[in-house]
Amino acid sequence: MSTISSILKAYEDLPKIVKIVLQIFLGGLISPIYRVLRFVISKNIVTLVAGILCFFFLGVVFWIIDLVTLITKDKITVLAD
Repeated sequence: MSTISSILKAYEDLPKIVKIVLQIFLGGLISPIYRVLRFVISKNIVTLVAGILCFFFLGVVFWIIDLVTLITKDKITVLAD
């Protein structure tokens, strides 16, 4: 198992409440990093573009979207293929 996939698995295995609290306080960092790491695994260029845009322009938008998807589905799903 590669380091990147183990990092993603460790984050995804956290309890739901911990992920929500992390997203509230560190969502501006978690959202783009999560998408870039997902790109390395999936090789989906849309995920990489979303991660880069999240870093520079749309951080607040993705922060809110990711918070909602964590609350409802316990996973970051939008543009994180």
